[in-house]
Amino acid sequence: MRRKFGFWGAGVLFALAVAGFFSGPAFSRGGNDFHFAVLGDRTGSAMPQIYGRVWREVAMLSPDFAINIGDTIQGGDDARAETEWQELRAILRKYASFPFYFTPGNHDIWSDKSRELFERETGRRSFYSFNVQDAHFTVLDNSRTLDLDEEQLKFLEKDLRRNRHRRPKFIFFHKPYWVVFLKAGSGEFPLHRLARQYGVDQIISGHGHQFMRIERDGIGYVALGSSGAHFRRDLTPAEGFEKGAFYHFAWVRVKGAKVQVTIKEIGGPAGQGRMFRAEDWDADGPKFDTADPALKDEPET
Repeated sequence: MRRKFGFWGAGVLFALAVAGFFSGPAFSRGGNDFHFAVLGDRTGSAMPQIYGRVWREVAMLSPDFAINIGDTIQGGDDARAETEWQELRAILRKYASFPFYFTPGNHDIWSDKSRELFERETGRRSFYSFNVQDAHFTVLDNSRTLDLDEEQLKFLEKDLRRNRHRRPKFIFFHKPYWVVFLKAGSGEFPLHRLARQYGVDQIISGHGHQFMRIERDGIGYVALGSSGAHFRRDLTPAEGFEKGAFYHFAWVRVKGAKVQVTIKEIGGPAGQGRMFRAEDWDADGPKFDTADPALKDEPET
């Protein structure tokens, strides 16, 4: 595609590519058999070398598509926002062989002007949905609110009702306001009631730069941490991992109605490159030995 179209300008080709219109064969087959990657926050206070490493690892896995969970540009300044999107294009044009879907975060949308720019750059509204084979994906916008406002919930209910026979179902939005309800032991809030009613499998957020997972009524709630944004530096590497403060992305396998979410830590100077199943982490942290098992191996004598 790059040889045919050359460099993308400020508009149509970039928007089409990242919005997913250049789709591969996974989008035309029946049934479910595909992989995709989910990237955590890139900003605030981006660590460019980490975000680049995430993208290189994702690309080597050849996903059918990728989606992020918000905070893609630093944002906060209407005068500089367009330049920051231009800088992002230079990164993403390297990975245009698969579609990339955006979720808006508070660093991406903070004003009416920034929302218009987000929609122009990504080629979609700030909230939308799409299908991949028999699976359904809903992307919502709580960039300027803490929770999901009435408009978002009405859109979600209508969208889930229209796609009630599709399996599995995923919901993405940036701020994980569900943490307060679930840690208090409550599932009786509007988002969860809708998700339970229409058989949603995974709800994925970001924002806190800290990995977390809570399951309620068979629904996996995941807060992805950092894919390049800063996190607490007052922790040792071991303490940071235990608290979810490590660089990572999610690799999701969908086969039929089954969903398998694997969390991949970024290796090298930033971490040990550990991988684990998302369900092996709960509200209290990892349910597994976080040390490198190879360190415990005794050589045979």
